[in-house]
Amino acid sequence: MGNPRSERTIESTVNHRFEVFYDGECPLCMREIRLLRRLDRKERILFTDIAAKGFDANTVGLTQERLMAKIHGRMPDGSLVEGVEVFRQLYSAVGFGILVALTRIPGISHLMDLGYHWFAANRLRLTGRCTKDTCEVHAPGTLN
Repeated sequence: MGNPRSERTIESTVNHRFEVFYDGECPLCMREIRLLRRLDRKERILFTDIAAKGFDANTVGLTQERLMAKIHGRMPDGSLVEGVEVFRQLYSAVGFGILVALTRIPGISHLMDLGYHWFAANRLRLTGRCTKDTCEVHAPGTLN
């Protein structure tokens, strides 16, 4: 019956180099997205707000929870990337390829991965968006 990729993926492939899935309710995330929008003069990036009403995580093939846990992006071929690789793709798309190459150097790459992992795990707390369900730390051996 035709290509199994979603229409959204096809749109991304035809019109953009990379699609980023970002949390539009995250103040730190939005600061980065605003910067990238200004830098994206050739409109190579498709910006998709996963916190927007009407967004359907099924179009990505992931759960909303997984999308909220880490930043994700979609390549023109429909494959997904996450974490620091998303930022590499974004900054390559706006012309910072030389700086991106530096982030692939062993050691620097590892530190960036560790830093992003820490940020992703703590971003709700850092942005003042904790709720009982999202940030509560449970003592070992307890269920609640």
